[in-house]
Amino acid sequence: MSRPSSRPVALVTGGSRGIGLGITRRLLADGYAVSVLATREAPKDLLDELTELTGDSGRVRYVQGSVAEQADHQRLVDDATDAWGRLDLLVNNAGVAPTVRADLLEATAESFDRVLGINLRGPYFLTQCFARRVIELGADTLPRATVVNVSSISATTVSVNRGDYCVSKAGVGMATQLWAARLAPEGILVYEVRPGVIATDMTAGVQERYDRLFENGLAPMPRWGRPEDVAGAVAILASGNTPYSTGEVFHVDGGMHIPRL
Repeated sequence: MSRPSSRPVALVTGGSRGIGLGITRRLLADGYAVSVLATREAPKDLLDELTELTGDSGRVRYVQGSVAEQADHQRLVDDATDAWGRLDLLVNNAGVAPTVRADLLEATAESFDRVLGINLRGPYFLTQCFARRVIELGADTLPRATVVNVSSISATTVSVNRGDYCVSKAGVGMATQLWAARLAPEGILVYEVRPGVIATDMTAGVQERYDRLFENGLAPMPRWGRPEDVAGAVAILASGNTPYSTGEVFHVDGGMHIPRL
C-alpha cells in the first residue's frame, strides 16, 4: 500500500456516464482522487478528458467490474488503497432500470432479481467492504469517511410498470438508515441523495412524456434535473460540513417530493 495521499480519495460506481460522470467530474474539480467502477471497458477518450481536466493522470483510476459482484468490490477497494493509501468517500451511484417496463401483473422474477442485484444488493455489500477497509486503515480524523447512496424519487413514488425499480430504491433508503446507525460509532457518515427526473441516457427514451409532465406541473421547478445538480448535493454531503448528521435524505428533484393540493 502506498503512503496516504494528501488528497481525499473517492470511489464512484457507475462513474463514467450519466449522473455518475457528473459526480466524478465534480469531485475531481473539488480536489479528490477518484476511482471509477463501471462495467464497460476503460473508455480511453473519457479518461484522457478527465486527466486533462485535472492535469494529473495519478488522480483518476478505472476498475472494470460490476457492483453486483462482491469480488469486484474487493478489487475496487484494494486498487484504490494500493494506489493512494486512504479512503474518504464512497458514492453508490450505479443502477439500472428494468430492461422492459412491465405492469406488475406481467413482471418477471428475472427482471426483479437483476434490478435488485445491481441497485440494492450491490451497494449494500460494497458499503460493507468499504467500511471494513476504512476501519482497518484507522484514520484518527472525524469523520473518517462518508458514504452517499444515490437513490431515486421512485423510493416513495409509485410506478406500477417498473415495480422492481421502485422496490430497489425503497430498499436503498432503508439500507441508508441501517448503515448510518451501524457506522456512526465508527466515525463513518451515511447519506442518501434522492434525484427526481434527471436528463441522462437512462431517461432519453421518455423525454417527450416528461416534457409534458413538467409542462403540467410535475414539479415546482419546471425543468429536468442535470447530473451536475446531483453532483452538487454529493459534494455538500462529502464536504465534512455536516459532521453531526447522518442518515439524512437530500432531495434533488425540483420539489417533486413536496405534497401539493
